Amino acid sequence: MFFNQAKTPNDISPDERVAVSLKTLIDLAKLATRINLHHGNKRAQQSGGYISRFKGRGMEFDEARLYQAGDDIRSIDWRVTARTGKTHTKVFREERERPVFISVDNRLTMQFATRGVFKSVLAAKITSLLAWAAEYHGDRIGGQIFSDVECRELKPQNGRQAVLHFLHTLVSKTASNPTLNSPEKALNLDHVLARLNQHARPGSLVYIISDFRCLNAVAESYITKLAKHCTVVLIFIYDPLESQLPVKGRYRFTDNHRDVVVDGNDLERLLNYQHRFEQRKHQLESLAKKQGLTFITCSTLDDPLQCLR
Repeated sequence: MFFNQAKTPNDISPDERVAVSLKTLIDLAKLATRINLHHGNKRAQQSGGYISRFKGRGMEFDEARLYQAGDDIRSIDWRVTARTGKTHTKVFREERERPVFISVDNRLTMQFATRGVFKSVLAAKITSLLAWAAEYHGDRIGGQIFSDVECRELKPQNGRQAVLHFLHTLVSKTASNPTLNSPEKALNLDHVLARLNQHARPGSLVYIISDFRCLNAVAESYITKLAKHCTVVLIFIYDPLESQLPVKGRYRFTDNHRDVVVDGNDLERLLNYQHRFEQRKHQLESLAKKQGLTFITCSTLDDPLQCLR
């Protein structure tokens, strides 16, 4: 986790640039009332061109009844149909509260910034704003917090206590983020997104907050699968240095244990690094456009409230 001691706004203490406090996250509750969580159902540009009936507010299974003319064939209950020999369809009823499920990246790549705050701090503030906004609108809040070595899910629940529990877990996990000693044991993004598909129930509003390092075709397939039954919002966190590298000089980065020196004159290496960043951003934008997802970018210099608004 490398950090360049650059200037930051006067209202952010040095400690809060690298590790956000629970009090700071709780204090964001008032600002969260300005956020509208109704991103709307965007029509995915897929074969068939329909909006899944499972999106929007959560749909709870009610009963299986005999198929009637005009019923959606996608709602056929194949198990009951096979057991009875007669075609049955599933009937759903709308839930009063919608589950809001927030997946937060807490890997070591998020413990980085050259300006503003650590990507992990920004992700935590965005998470807090979304969680309080969900609580304000009467939705259930739950989520997933993942690092390089572990992943934990919290079941969506109602009320202020659910938000406080989620934020307390997030702060404690960030503070105790273990060092990855063996790359072979790393928890990859594919595995995390596979678990997300298992825990985010149909009808949920799902936010994925990450720098999306190591995004590949398998990870994309899990996001696509999730988007079939949930409203998905991708929030891409990045540092300004990643999008525009320095062209001159030598720059030292440190986590107080290790040093890395970047030579601004090594243009080939810098351009390759910047190309990988642009490729990852383009990959996310293309995925969002193809699947009808909401895509939000937020740099470590940005105001998280303005990003969400």
